[in-house]
Amino acid sequence: MSDAGAGAGIGTEGRNTDGKFGEYGGQYVPEALMPAIEELTDAYERYVLDNEDGFVDEFRDRLRDFGGRPTPLQRAERLSERYDTEVYLKREDLLHGGAHKLNNALGQVLLAKYMGKERVVAETGAGQHGTATAMAAAHLDMPCEVYMGETDINRQRPNVFRMRLNGADVTPVTAGRGTLKEAINETMRDWATTVETTHYVLGSVVGPHPFPAMVRDFQAVISEEARRQIREQTDGLPDSVLACAGGGSNTMGAFAAFLDDEDVSLHAVEAGGSSLTVDEERGVAPNSASLSTGGEGVLHGARTRLLQDDDGQILESHSVSAGLDYAGVGPELAHLVESGRVRAVNVDDDAALAAFHRLSNMEGIIPALESAHALAYLERVAGLDGPATEGSSGKPRDEAHDDLGDTVIVNVSGRGDKDLETVIEETDRREIEEAPEMDVFTEGL
Repeated sequence: MSDAGAGAGIGTEGRNTDGKFGEYGGQYVPEALMPAIEELTDAYERYVLDNEDGFVDEFRDRLRDFGGRPTPLQRAERLSERYDTEVYLKREDLLHGGAHKLNNALGQVLLAKYMGKERVVAETGAGQHGTATAMAAAHLDMPCEVYMGETDINRQRPNVFRMRLNGADVTPVTAGRGTLKEAINETMRDWATTVETTHYVLGSVVGPHPFPAMVRDFQAVISEEARRQIREQTDGLPDSVLACAGGGSNTMGAFAAFLDDEDVSLHAVEAGGSSLTVDEERGVAPNSASLSTGGEGVLHGARTRLLQDDDGQILESHSVSAGLDYAGVGPELAHLVESGRVRAVNVDDDAALAAFHRLSNMEGIIPALESAHALAYLERVAGLDGPATEGSSGKPRDEAHDDLGDTVIVNVSGRGDKDLETVIEETDRREIEEAPEMDVFTEGL
């Protein structure tokens, strides 16, 4: 594996100049986009890797002063008791805007300024990346347009309002299911026709090179801080790090600084949705577990693992969490799973919802539904969530528990304010479905 970052710039290991992670990655884009890709690659290497004109210094200063970094690494007292494991929470929910997304959005909008661009565009699923981009654009005085699937607009209305409040134009995307995949498609179309004046602030470690490496480098601050903080608090490194995985930006951010620590196990927790089986007849995967159940293919400009049918057609994904509802995953994360450095696991919607309530009740922290997937895996490994489901841990519970060890860091990638309406609706629906049948005309008479 070859990772970006060296010298005065930011990143993890050596430079990545071809955008390949094993068999994954690359630049599978229309010829019309290649000038923009080449321009961005040059800017990434000059400013991010080499810190030309003090770019990295300004980025870190703005992350501190505007973003509020560093975020705390908090020992979760009651969860530690519940799981008989020292559980530490990396509190990205406390970053300005309520999620890890600002790390990358601020970096890319600042890079657009250094490149002399006049406008930024972005896609968003849960709304957190769109919100972070709108905030960064307002902070840096840059016009911003955010493309968002109509389905996600309906289930993430507070974030839509926040984006507009920050001055961004939010454009609904009605194609397909109206979720993240379609929003990315529409944003790429915009960029292809406005490349001279516009930068595309891609929100995850997906897409053509240099996006996967660049987004990882901006998000690596999560694990850089967590590694330093856990050493200060425990005089050692964690046994395991857990992070939810959709596209993979918070996952790679949480893992980057630990990749060379071979004794630290890394677990990417995907959205198992309602089932791991695929309905090819309808073109639907009722999950978003592309690392666990997907196959190799090309999506949004990179070769990676994705949900597809036998003919290579992209399947519609599903997750109760809008931010994980994506049919693919970042190419570096796909490579790390294939090479065995990262273990891909998954939990279903019900387990994530239960974890959402559990952390709120036990620790006073309302997590994003995305983050709740990582927290739910703690419950599964401890054997407290009932029988294991197919593809969950892949090992008996006692062995799985040994995998996590005595000290675990869980990345709380965002806060759950944005998910309250979804949780209320899902909780009400489940209560109705599980309620015993009764005669509404005679009940209580």
